[in-house]
Amino acid sequence: MHHLTARLIAVLLTAAPLAAADTELWHKHTLDFVGPETAEDATPNPFTDYRLDVTYVHGPSGTTYTVPGYYAADGNAAHTGADRGNRWRAHFAPDQAGPWSWKASFRQGPGVAVAHPPEPGDANALIDGTTGTFTATDSTAAPPDLRARGRMGLDGSRYPVTQGDGQVFLKAGADAPENFLSYADFDGDFKTDGHKDQLVKTWAPHVRDWAPGDPTWGDDQRGKGIIGAVNYLSSKGLNAVSMLTNNINGDDRNAFMYTHYDERHRFDVSRLDQWQIVTDHAAARGLMVHFKTQETENETLLDDGDTGPQRRLYYRELIARFGHLPALNWNLGEENGKWPWAGHHKPKLQSTAQRLAMGRYFEAHDPYRHPIVAHNGQWPDDLYGPDSPYTGWSLQTEKEDFSNVHAKTLRILREAKKAGKVWHVACDEPGDHRYSVLPDALDPGHYYPRTNALWGNLLAGGWGVEWYYGYREAHSDLTLEDHRSRAIMYEQSAHALHFFSAFNIPVREMANHNGLINGGEAFCLADPGRIYVALIKHAAQGPTVQFQKHEGTFDIRWYDPRHGGELQTGTLDTVTANQAGHGDNQHKVGLPPSDIEKDWVLLVRARE
Repeated sequence: MHHLTARLIAVLLTAAPLAAADTELWHKHTLDFVGPETAEDATPNPFTDYRLDVTYVHGPSGTTYTVPGYYAADGNAAHTGADRGNRWRAHFAPDQAGPWSWKASFRQGPGVAVAHPPEPGDANALIDGTTGTFTATDSTAAPPDLRARGRMGLDGSRYPVTQGDGQVFLKAGADAPENFLSYADFDGDFKTDGHKDQLVKTWAPHVRDWAPGDPTWGDDQRGKGIIGAVNYLSSKGLNAVSMLTNNINGDDRNAFMYTHYDERHRFDVSRLDQWQIVTDHAAARGLMVHFKTQETENETLLDDGDTGPQRRLYYRELIARFGHLPALNWNLGEENGKWPWAGHHKPKLQSTAQRLAMGRYFEAHDPYRHPIVAHNGQWPDDLYGPDSPYTGWSLQTEKEDFSNVHAKTLRILREAKKAGKVWHVACDEPGDHRYSVLPDALDPGHYYPRTNALWGNLLAGGWGVEWYYGYREAHSDLTLEDHRSRAIMYEQSAHALHFFSAFNIPVREMANHNGLINGGEAFCLADPGRIYVALIKHAAQGPTVQFQKHEGTFDIRWYDPRHGGELQTGTLDTVTANQAGHGDNQHKVGLPPSDIEKDWVLLVRARE
């Protein structure tokens, strides 16, 4: 009788918030269950010895998703700080309108959550077998909210696309500080455990960017600084933010999911609830979340580098907590593998087999199939191929002037395609490790990061950049708390995103064609005969375009990558391409309307 009563309570608690049937496409739909009363430090271990999974079925199509659930303490731990309770939770983001049904599986037994191969365990009648329904309606979200565009996924091209509108998702964001989640307002003893506590942030400069109605947590209204930082990045037109979720043994050592620094099997429920408040807000403000799941210093911390029970538990919790986000990127290792410049002080690093095993876990267990990448370190030639679980790459470079971003982006794109799989390639740590993007006060022009990194990646066919800040100057990769230190760089990054979006540049149909532009040192992305986009570093040299076999009239426009704005007309309005007497059908396209000694983006498009 006790089990029947408890099960009835669980059904009522999950059904009540669904009665209005107001769940929207791409939005987080949450089920809360009343289950076993337990605690973070209890035996049986609530994280390893119970397994909640919920299977969702879309009635009209039969589309099925199975999502992992998690232990949620008292169900309000972000605000109460609770480490015990009887609530269990699952999140789902529907991708089709209409009726959905769900059924919960709740099993228990030693290690049942991460057993490999999976073990059935014993059914726990408090939750196991409960069912329900809800209806998904069209999203009412408005940009920049990513739920207005739909889930960021993959379509076999070299770009992620948003599934609601079918548009390419080019990105520009902040890779630094890597210890974004090292924040004093989060729960946990990481702030006083003696592991680099001086690096814990307050995000005080961004408290002023928090606005009434924005989320906080706790009775003392915590979280305003980090929520304000999210707001600021969004206000500058960026659409990505990076964060390490495990930097034990790493450069900062304050961002991790466990209850304590030396724990590997139990998570801090309230801290993870607070992380979720931040990442949900990031999505609502238009920011894709780039989860860096480990540093090179800890790539063998869990299971000696294998995807064993510790690593599977960690990954399962990540998916359960954050998989519902409309846009995320699983990065399975920062500077991962056997990189050539690693010194003798570096610990044991992961092998190819271990690198592949990590990716295969996400490929098999992430119901939404979010992008899977890693970050060099080791060049990814051991991870190419049609059967690789990796879908792309997170590039790091090492030149102070960013001069090899373009070439290395091209190299990975070509190598991956030749090996049998099209990858998406971002440059998420351009520049050298000492300086990279300097503060605006030291480099207000940002010529090299703008031309060589930002436009260099995009015009190679990459999908964007995230900026890294080195360690030699103020507001560094570890110490930054005020993003206003790079405001100009962020604005220039947003100008690039604006160009491709506002002027309908069909990047999926274009490829790199640097050889078609002569003069001015240029990068070029083109669909020859139809459209040419080139970053001309020195416009005064008078660029020319080789139209080859293509003929017709082409409009010539210029875009200012430093200040953005609208397309402008230069000294020539059009050019007529014809092969007669022009060799390679090469034609001058004139000069930009002003500042001809500066860099400009050239757009040459065939008249319809």
